[in-house]
Amino acid sequence: MSAGMNGALNLWPIGNCQISALIDRDGAFVWGCLPRVDGPPAFSALLDDGLHPDGQGFWAIELEGCTKTTQRYLRNTPILETRHEDDAGNAIVVTDFCPRFHRHGRIYRPVAYIRIVRPVSGSPRIRVRLRPTRDWARREVERTCGSNHIRYMLGHMTLRLSTSAPIGWIEDEQVFRVERPLHFFLGPDEGFDGNIATTAEEMLDLTIREWRHWVRGLAIPLEWQEAVIRSAITLKLCQHEETGAIVAALTTSIPEHAGSGRNWDYRFCWIRDAYYTTQALNRLGALDVLESYLEYLRNIVDNARSGHIQPLYGVGGEARLEERIEAGLAGYRGMGPVRVGNQAYAQMQHDAYGQIVLSNVQAFFDQRLYRMAGEEDFRALERVGERAWLSYDQADSGLWELRGRFHVHTYCAAMCWAACDRLAKAAHHLGLHDRQTVWQERADRMGRVIIDAAWREDTQRMSATFDGDLLDASLIQLLDLRFLAPDDPRFLGTLRAVEHGLRRGSHMLRYADEDDFGLPQSAFNICTFWLIEALHATGRHSDARDLFEEMLARRTPAGLLSEDTNPHTGELWGNYPQTYSLVGLINCATLLSKPWSAVR
Repeated sequence: MSAGMNGALNLWPIGNCQISALIDRDGAFVWGCLPRVDGPPAFSALLDDGLHPDGQGFWAIELEGCTKTTQRYLRNTPILETRHEDDAGNAIVVTDFCPRFHRHGRIYRPVAYIRIVRPVSGSPRIRVRLRPTRDWARREVERTCGSNHIRYMLGHMTLRLSTSAPIGWIEDEQVFRVERPLHFFLGPDEGFDGNIATTAEEMLDLTIREWRHWVRGLAIPLEWQEAVIRSAITLKLCQHEETGAIVAALTTSIPEHAGSGRNWDYRFCWIRDAYYTTQALNRLGALDVLESYLEYLRNIVDNARSGHIQPLYGVGGEARLEERIEAGLAGYRGMGPVRVGNQAYAQMQHDAYGQIVLSNVQAFFDQRLYRMAGEEDFRALERVGERAWLSYDQADSGLWELRGRFHVHTYCAAMCWAACDRLAKAAHHLGLHDRQTVWQERADRMGRVIIDAAWREDTQRMSATFDGDLLDASLIQLLDLRFLAPDDPRFLGTLRAVEHGLRRGSHMLRYADEDDFGLPQSAFNICTFWLIEALHATGRHSDARDLFEEMLARRTPAGLLSEDTNPHTGELWGNYPQTYSLVGLINCATLLSKPWSAVR
């Protein structure tokens, strides 16, 4: 298997907003967690890399003698087609997807994968190897067979493969000829009603139509349409639609750079990442993601003790995400550890208060929403605002989640300022003038304190922390928050300093100071996109466009990005696909594109 064998993260996500899978360049499932994105992996080969010599944690459909494999998504869908050919003219096409469509007045998104194998030329012979893992590869998977199915006991659930292919040949991993389309449905341990071929083909057609209907509603820019659409679809896949939570990525433990030990579990909902995701999709008019996420957020706020908001939660709103190491898997390309859970849930990261308010504030103004926010919602948000007011000048772990140091971070303070500033605007809209006065006075005072504490007159720049004179790419976000204007000398000085200190060619580091794991070596992709936005806003339009084109060229064959890039080799690292990075791509494309009036 080419599990972690592909250093370029050449992986193709499929999914239905309940489950997902990553398919490698050979067309094999190498990552997929059940019954939801933060569950145990049924497909874990991405993080195995030879620890189990016989191979496990994958689902491969292999053409005998294959010499060429090509892959593509069906247009405007997350449905993958993989074509396998040999030198004798034999070829098959495998179509992979997770069903998702409207049925009985609601979205049908089962915990199920469908694979369809079609012979397209010659007399192709294939072998099917389905070897799921159990309990993070710590235990063997038992299986039983029926006349048209195989059951796989994974401990926390049982999967059933129903298929029109010969069951005995699948069980024995025998090579056989494909003379007709073959259909595979891997899902719940239930009998398959109806004809599997007819049902799978119908589900494929309905799923294609569902995704293309969703894409049709996007307000995309004129340029870079394919890149924007693919990013939007993938961000949608990162939403757990049942609750509205948005995960930071579909994977865990892909290192930030080779051998770094910076291996984290990103299959949870960070308030910060989800804010940026909904902000980007709002620009495309994908209000369904925002509406679902706001429902999730309202429950988080309701359950928050005294208004305290954690940096992240489980997709079901779970507050405790205890971190542990799973030794049954060697890690991506053998670079462990494999971490499950994320201890950052226990950190203090005060910017979350700002992101809660900023995510919600649109609901007070946007009349397109099914449920607009009212005074009751405002009163609930005020509890979050109170925490922002009390916390903005207090030390925390910051947005980069430092585990061993605490500072008052300028970015977090500015996010708290934004919470109070936007509450004042919402109060004005609701006619609550006394509350508007309270929140505006607080925002004004906070703004003065932040400038006094973070501005460094001798270096003519803002510091990333209230103490010292540190550089941090998040200072660029003072522009997006409207804390500083693009022509403000304080912002221009800060931008010059950040670009000089953190830019490495066409890459941006988060920071260049030692942290808990030493000096960071990888560039953080979202920071490069932040730089592009700032270059454009300050009049360096051609520089912004050139840098954006470079970022587009770094995408995987699937059109996606991970979290990090090696600034020396250009190799992608970090969890994948990363919502942050795709947000940056969408934001910059909408900002830099020529208007539609250019072609109309």
